[in-house]
Amino acid sequence: MSSINLTMGITFLLQTALGVLGNCACLGYFVLNDFSGRRGKPTDLIVKHLTWANFMVLLFKGIPQTMAAFGMSYFLDDILCKLIFYFHRVARGVSLGSTSLLSVFQVITISPSNSKWGQLKFRAPKVIGSSLGLCWALQLLINASVPTVVTDILRTKNSTGFRDFVYCATVNIHSLTMTFYAILFACTDVVCLGIMTWASGSMVLMLTKHKKMVQNIHSSLSPWSSPETRATQSILALVSSFVFLNMISAILGLFHPFFDITSRWMVNASVAMSACFPAFCPFLLLSRYTKVSKFCWNFSYETTHGPWLVGEV
Repeated sequence: MSSINLTMGITFLLQTALGVLGNCACLGYFVLNDFSGRRGKPTDLIVKHLTWANFMVLLFKGIPQTMAAFGMSYFLDDILCKLIFYFHRVARGVSLGSTSLLSVFQVITISPSNSKWGQLKFRAPKVIGSSLGLCWALQLLINASVPTVVTDILRTKNSTGFRDFVYCATVNIHSLTMTFYAILFACTDVVCLGIMTWASGSMVLMLTKHKKMVQNIHSSLSPWSSPETRATQSILALVSSFVFLNMISAILGLFHPFFDITSRWMVNASVAMSACFPAFCPFLLLSRYTKVSKFCWNFSYETTHGPWLVGEV
């Protein structure tokens, strides 16, 4: 085994193991909350689906990629290749959709009750479950064509018209069909990333405006220790890391089907970037999510009943 493959194998192994442990810890946190009888927040359901989707991304992409990097060949048959590629695409799409939904719901939560978004504050929790169900259904439908173009490596041995994806292969399809699917997948990514960018910007603006309103109350605090600043930093850390890593992964992924590039380093780089957020997201959620949610709900109550309650945050 070459030193490059060994390095990539260790990298994928550490990334996958760290992500699986983190997502299991995040799910365990919610299971303990459910068994303890604590009243959960509406965003808990979104984060649970986000965590499950991230876990599936690592399971269906990180583990096979790690095995392939360590030199294991032909360990997947045609059916397993189809299932792995399909559910990886579905999980990645649900991860995008869940993060977008979480961002939108937080915008609604911290909006003043007399605003356009604030009027949806009490109705939004009722549609979270159906929105998540719709997200899963859309991703299952959009990616229904993925199994038709994926096969195992053994079937492509000594054959042309296939592209190597290290442990599986894809069939070279007509350029127009490939362009259509590329546009379809890209549109869903762009819409979700656009929603997250808009939502994070809106939250930062609202929190900044709120900070100015109560600046006299926080005058004794450091400008970097106020609840608004910590909440803003948490929101930006989660969304900006998601947007950046998925954009890099998408760009690398586009080079493979549209250009005659079959080197494994590009495939490995694309997988590594796409698995970064699922691996580190649970740690961001565990360290920041509860604090941000607590502030958002306190901020929501304050905007409804008056700014003088900010001292209780």
